[in-house]
Amino acid sequence: MAFPITRPRRLRRTETLRRMVRETRLAPDDLIHPLFVCPGRDVAKPVASMPGVAQLSVDRALSEAREIHAAGVPAIVLFGIPDHKDARGTEAWSDSGVVQRAIAEIKQHLPELAVITDVCLCEYTDHGHCGVVSGAEVDNDATLELLALEALSHARAGADLVAPSDMMDGRVGAIRRALDENGYAQIPIMAYAAKFASAFYGPFREAAESTPQFGDRRSYQMDPANGDEAMREIALDLEEGADIVMVKPALPYLDLIQRARTEFNCPLAAYNVSGEYAMVRAAGLNGWIDEDRAVMEILTGIKRAGADLILTYFAKTAARRLRP
Repeated sequence: MAFPITRPRRLRRTETLRRMVRETRLAPDDLIHPLFVCPGRDVAKPVASMPGVAQLSVDRALSEAREIHAAGVPAIVLFGIPDHKDARGTEAWSDSGVVQRAIAEIKQHLPELAVITDVCLCEYTDHGHCGVVSGAEVDNDATLELLALEALSHARAGADLVAPSDMMDGRVGAIRRALDENGYAQIPIMAYAAKFASAFYGPFREAAESTPQFGDRRSYQMDPANGDEAMREIALDLEEGADIVMVKPALPYLDLIQRARTEFNCPLAAYNVSGEYAMVRAAGLNGWIDEDRAVMEILTGIKRAGADLILTYFAKTAARRLRP
């Protein structure tokens, strides 16, 4: 019925009424917090383009993980900055590597905190690309074996879940076979299934020290204009054995998060990436926006679009706000 009988404002009148009829509910269990782990001890090296984020040595990463867990966030995802880099990224699958040591340390002290690991070579190669370089090209098939070795090393260290972010064709299947054949059939894969060649990754590349030394990543990350292709990529990763699929970045691709939610009956993640974080933080620190409200609005929007899980550098602070 029309106004004046129908008045939607009646249910907006008080906070209690608004809370009672709220359609989208964000909870700490929806959040995953990224951490950057580096060599050394008692190291906390701030990332200039990401205020509040730092590269952390294993001992400091454990302390941060304790705070994240205490806030109610159920999982972290680890990115590593190695002792040294080479053309093949060999530190990526070293059992004594910084990520492998961080996994073991965190799982020993915080067994209930889920530890997810980034599986990619970009942090570990001296050229900064996500795979083996042959001439001026990234060699897709030569990279698959190395990604499988990296995932296996994370599983041996105690990771709960591995997350390939490289965007090589066939990498989910290669990792799934390697895990299954080596006694890790229980380890799930969260695939960066629709990862776009985005302008919003700049601060991450500073944090992970992974800027390509030549060219760019558009030959393997997706064209931002392609929504149908994103759905094909998700379908392929699911066929290869992915347990969770991801859309990255989140904010420019909310339509694809919603579309993936509709088209695929599986757990869906979205990454609220470094550039999105940096913009909000910069505006908040300058007093241009109410940062706390903006963060909650953004995360609620990503959840409303259809994401089950949200990777975000705001996870700890958002979880604290969400807890009763």
